Amino acid sequence: MIPADLKRLYGISHQALHVNIAGVTDDEAVRQPEPGGNCLNWTVGHIVASRNGVLHALGRELHWTPDEAARYKRGSAPITGPGEGKPLTKLVQDLDRSQEKIQGALDSVTEADLAKPHDAKQSVGEWITFLHFHEAYHVGQTGLLRRLVGKKGAIG
Repeated sequence: MIPADLKRLYGISHQALHVNIAGVTDDEAVRQPEPGGNCLNWTVGHIVASRNGVLHALGRELHWTPDEAARYKRGSAPITGPGEGKPLTKLVQDLDRSQEKIQGALDSVTEADLAKPHDAKQSVGEWITFLHFHEAYHVGQTGLLRRLVGKKGAIG
């Protein structure tokens, strides 16, 4: 994996997420899917929170504090109404800010940087690639959650 490939992948998922959440209101974003799962607000927040892992792996400043990210971490309580999470417009601003940071970081890393160990099992590049898969999985969920709140599918 080279930095340009990762930059392109994160760009595609960022664009797809924007398309999937376009026109969704805060009230719609907190509707819970039935029979279970997380709402659109939680899913978008989870993506934004997970981007801290990318920035950390690249040695960059996090875009959310651990306290901000905690609301959207795996296993956190569902968001079921307005005020339980950040407004969707704020999540989008934070997403865009994280995108700028990730793209900037990927502009300055090298293939050698990505080949460095992240942990005993994988390189930095392998970890960031996994985090992109994780993000893409949740971006796909936002397409379904968009339809569950009564919006037309946004991606053909």
